Amino acid sequence: MSMPPDRRARKRLATRQSISDAATLLFLERGFDQVTVDEIAEAADVGRMTVFNHFPRKEDLFFDRDEEGRDLLRHALRQRDPGVSPIETYRLLAHQLIADRSPAVSFSAWSQGFVETTERSETLKARARAIRDEFAQAVRLALSESIGRDPTDPDAQLAAGLLLALWTVAFLQAHGTFRQTHDPQKAQTIFLTLVDKGSAGIKVAMAGTPYA
Repeated sequence: MSMPPDRRARKRLATRQSISDAATLLFLERGFDQVTVDEIAEAADVGRMTVFNHFPRKEDLFFDRDEEGRDLLRHALRQRDPGVSPIETYRLLAHQLIADRSPAVSFSAWSQGFVETTERSETLKARARAIRDEFAQAVRLALSESIGRDPTDPDAQLAAGLLLALWTVAFLQAHGTFRQTHDPQKAQTIFLTLVDKGSAGIKVAMAGTPYA
């Protein structure tokens, strides 16, 4: 995340990060549903309303980087080589994220705790499903924009749905591998192997369209 140029914005960003960090620690230690907003405010040394000024919903404290993820997916297509198809661009992005050790595809004790905390909360699972839908819509718009088609293009809708399903399966399977082996390298290998296989399948499904 880039640092805002003015002091007030930097201070606001620092406060937001402090609240997020305090909330995340409490959620991972005790579970999402067992932590109150008042406890988060106390841990971050801010008022209750300050928490809500930065995070309208309690779930937003947990999934506080989802907009960065959408920006990442949009940026990849906007910066793609014209000779590389949109679907291939996302396959290459997965490999680049692993090479860069991006926290978006981290397989570690901390990220495992994040996944397990989500799995133990019906509220978080519901929000995770909604975020996946939001990501699919962001990818749909980015796909259609990247090749100059109408945003309602059904091929873009199909491709976006397939891509999000693929990345979700690859991500969860990789975490399952880490849970069993505690080996981040094996988890990364599973993630990339599934992304590669799935991308090949999506290219076949989307053959004849500019997305493949």
